[in-house]
Amino acid sequence: MSAIATTSQLHRSIGFYESSLGKKVVMAVTGAILFGYVLGHLIGNLQIYSPDRDQINSYAHFLHSHAVMLWAVRALLFASVILHITASVQLWRLKQKARPEAYVKKNDVPTSYAARTMIWSGPIIAAFVIFHVLHLTAGKVLPLNTLPDGGMDVRTNVIAGFQHPAVAIFYIIAMALLCMHLYHGLWSMFQSLGVNHPRYTPIIKKCAAAFAWFVAIGNISIPVMVMLGVLTLQ
Repeated sequence: MSAIATTSQLHRSIGFYESSLGKKVVMAVTGAILFGYVLGHLIGNLQIYSPDRDQINSYAHFLHSHAVMLWAVRALLFASVILHITASVQLWRLKQKARPEAYVKKNDVPTSYAARTMIWSGPIIAAFVIFHVLHLTAGKVLPLNTLPDGGMDVRTNVIAGFQHPAVAIFYIIAMALLCMHLYHGLWSMFQSLGVNHPRYTPIIKKCAAAFAWFVAIGNISIPVMVMLGVLTLQ
């Protein structure tokens, strides 16, 4: 009886996901997880401005000293990214099949630049994440520096990396795209979950814009400060 109930529940879950609503919910939940990570990552990055030049290295050491937790978070993020991308592509294909010819006037869909670029800004951001990991985690882009105790010298690696204009410019472009992606994704997430009201939607959009700008400006400030010579290795 228990096995039958479990199988029935599994079929219902699969059936729910196969619907457009199910895919939107998956995108909303995984999006919320990724939004949380982006905010946490920014808070970690901003520690490079601390008067204590070892602050960001101490923070990185704290994370790596909790290996089980770190890998659990990485696994959750990896699964969220895969599910988020898969659901978004499947939703886009469902919309294409349902509307093979473009409307002359699109009053019923978001017309902001961020909304129109969601389908290609996502893959570019994904490509940047891979590059970012290869750069600052794997050391496949530039040689990584270590501390006397063998730990990673995060501060030096970040600043040295952004001293290369190509790396800094790519980072800035990716963060600008992330800003647009976050803005549209955040408020549309509430829409997908049924929070759509003339009174609250404008407020949600403003909050989404504020969050997106905060993340973009915070992250972009680091390569800009490096190129201006404010953040230095000395």
